[in-house]
Amino acid sequence: MHEEQYDRKKFIKTGLITVAGSFAISLMPACGGKGDDDEGQQVSPPEDLMQEHGLLNRILLIYDHCRTQLVNKAAFPMTAIASSAAIIRQFVEDYHEKQEENYLFPRFKKANQLTDLVNILLQQHQAGRTLTDKIMHLSKTSPVTDNDSKQLLDALTAFNVMYRPHEAREDTVLFPAFRKIVSNNEYDSLGEEFEKNEQKLFGEDGFAMMVGKVADIEKQLGIYDLTQFTPPV
Repeated sequence: MHEEQYDRKKFIKTGLITVAGSFAISLMPACGGKGDDDEGQQVSPPEDLMQEHGLLNRILLIYDHCRTQLVNKAAFPMTAIASSAAIIRQFVEDYHEKQEENYLFPRFKKANQLTDLVNILLQQHQAGRTLTDKIMHLSKTSPVTDNDSKQLLDALTAFNVMYRPHEAREDTVLFPAFRKIVSNNEYDSLGEEFEKNEQKLFGEDGFAMMVGKVADIEKQLGIYDLTQFTPPV
């Protein structure tokens, strides 16, 4: 009887120790994983690039709004297009796309993976820069003629039509495949390299600064309030 009680107590004690140990382990931070960048932990290269795609998408929405205004011949501040194009040139083309061209595309070519896609994406980067040149020039022309408006409308349309599938293909095909063609150490070091490059060009809060600039343009156009896009259902 006494031996049976001892075995039972031993079982309960062992179980409590096991549960407590498991609970303690669950509270420990995971080693080697990518955490929340708000806590100062490293963001993975694809996650970094996809956040920047979110900023690009907000500018595409600005372009959409301005295109509608041009079609309807409605007044709006042309500086909204000029400022948006400046962000595209500075942050998207001269930084974000250069990251892809310098760090991602060569590794896919070296691994002989998705080379056709990479070539198309590179061609589209070049086409985008040509379109941005036109948009920047036409949005600063004064006074704006009917011909200028048509050319600007065509350039904004071509830019949006190309970049929506462009970034979607990168997010769903290229970026997921990138993890498979580099080592863990290289993957982590690239995240650090991306962060250093961004800070070197734009400062410690460069991305947040650019998001703030985009928000200011949205407010100028009256399209910042997200609730206005909710359909009545």
